[in-house]
Amino acid sequence: MNTNSFAGMAGYVPGNLPSRGQGRYNVGSFIRVHSCSFVVTTDFRQEFIEFAIGKQVLLFGEFKTKAGRMSPYFFNSGLFDDGASMGKLAQFYAKAILASQIEFDMLFGPAYKGIPLVATIAVALADMGRNVPFAFNRKEAKDHGEGGSTVGAPLKGRVLIVDDVISAGTSVRESVQLIRAQGATPCGVSIAIDRQERGQGPLSAVQEVMQDFAIPVIAIATLEDLVGYLRGQPAMAASLEKVLAYQTQYGTRSS
Repeated sequence: MNTNSFAGMAGYVPGNLPSRGQGRYNVGSFIRVHSCSFVVTTDFRQEFIEFAIGKQVLLFGEFKTKAGRMSPYFFNSGLFDDGASMGKLAQFYAKAILASQIEFDMLFGPAYKGIPLVATIAVALADMGRNVPFAFNRKEAKDHGEGGSTVGAPLKGRVLIVDDVISAGTSVRESVQLIRAQGATPCGVSIAIDRQERGQGPLSAVQEVMQDFAIPVIAIATLEDLVGYLRGQPAMAASLEKVLAYQTQYGTRSS
């Protein structure tokens, strides 16, 4: 599968938003959504990074990854742990989803981190004029009451999966199987941050998902966005140097 087939999608990783005059909408001007309008600014990715740093969700130092690498930064979405920060996070997701111009009919959040995400993102989208149903799964199927392995709206149509990050891609693969088993179509994945980092092979986890399932991945921000943010922060020059070195050693050119 040629991942370049998604290159025209604004939220496609790691593509920057289309420049003015490209695509269906002009970024930075009004985007129409079901008769409602809101402004998507081209710098919401930088705003998200600043927000994550302020909340100490995005930290700099030395952190050991699951792959055994020493990373100069760490993103822990579990620290969006209060109503205000979750609400703001959901707004960033909604902006990235709508800016991508992806066509979808509903949202799906895989347990566990995807559960609060899918609910709050649905609310944020509704506030922006796009009201869609959502669902999430149980880790174990319920054999009483309403039963089943999912909670919320029935899975049907084009389903956009929402999660915090893609590491090994296991959660996405399980979600795709569940959605297809219900006769629906997985149409993409929305995540908070793409590390744009190679796995054991030449591809990143995000690239593998795109290749295996022929669906786009929409990230609020990428490693490239983080580098861009750090370049504008003289006080964080030491962190920038370490992130650039890590990117050179483990990064992918595109995801």
